[in-house]
Amino acid sequence: MAPSFDNGNSLFDFVVRQGNGVKGMVDLGLSKVPQAYIQPPEEQIDKDNASKHGQPPIDLSRLDGPDHDEVVKEIVRAAETLGFFQVVNHGVPVDLLESLKDAAHTFFSQPPERKAVYRKEVSPTPLVKYGTSFVPEKEKALEWKDYISMAYTNDAEALEHWPVECREVALEYLKTSLEMVKKLLHILTENLGAKLDDSKIDALIGRKTVNMNFYPTCPNPDLTVGVGRHSDFGTLTVLLQDGIGGLYVNIPEDTDIGKRGEWVEIPPIHGALVINIGDMLQILSNGRYKSAEHRVRTTSTKSRVSIPIFTIPKLTEKIAPLPQVVEKDGVAHYREFVLEDYMNNFFGNPHEGKKSLDFARINPA
Repeated sequence: MAPSFDNGNSLFDFVVRQGNGVKGMVDLGLSKVPQAYIQPPEEQIDKDNASKHGQPPIDLSRLDGPDHDEVVKEIVRAAETLGFFQVVNHGVPVDLLESLKDAAHTFFSQPPERKAVYRKEVSPTPLVKYGTSFVPEKEKALEWKDYISMAYTNDAEALEHWPVECREVALEYLKTSLEMVKKLLHILTENLGAKLDDSKIDALIGRKTVNMNFYPTCPNPDLTVGVGRHSDFGTLTVLLQDGIGGLYVNIPEDTDIGKRGEWVEIPPIHGALVINIGDMLQILSNGRYKSAEHRVRTTSTKSRVSIPIFTIPKLTEKIAPLPQVVEKDGVAHYREFVLEDYMNNFFGNPHEGKKSLDFARINPA
């Protein structure tokens, strides 16, 4: 007997506790969004009135030629304003990106019981977690998303424990992206007056996770969200979009681009990767770089996937604004903390914009 999706407890058991996810619910047939997924009006995404971010992607191959300084300025400008930018000629083969999207669809097309073995409560490995929404136990409205999260320790453990449907291509995606991530971090920290050696850069990206997000078709996309508004808590995020789109970024109040507070869509560009600044880089820069507040819309026409790489510092790493920046600014806007404490606070609460940064702010608004 199919569960009643009008009953909140029945829906929660089916989608979350049993591991059927949003896709399992959609596969049973839906003509409307269940009440548990309907967002408050202020959180719903108005696609028709949102503008598109028109900035062209940054060509990273130009870093190796006479345009090096100009490209550095483009990267820094993007980090200081929107906190999001797209890159091409990034060193990750385009055919690998296409294979990655195919692998994500393959994983999520499996029967629910094949995916549910990786639920946090029963997963055979702490490296892999399958789930839905973000913190469903605490959310007032659930997010229209299923995901598989794969933490990286080393190649051997990834190839042993990550799901067979996607392990090889996901690992290759991670490994081929890391040189780009390190290059971007060197550029961004040197612009702050801090010349960090490779060991310090490695410490800032000491933990790496590949997620595959799946957004099933939705009968009423205007009423729900794939991901609620938030900023990523780590250092840098690398994101592969598919061709459908649905990623929106908020223009910060303290920048001079566009209409402040407006949501703009980041349109997918074939072969490009999206880079976004995380909370840790905002804190290290003492607020000069902006961790991007973003959210994801659902669609009624076709299921979509996105595949982010989250790079974060080691759990024991002490994080604080870089002394070179504090000396120049004359004041630190964030206190020192241990990364694990920030992470526990982030994952202990529902998505709520950039509120997670209040954990580290010396004078939160």
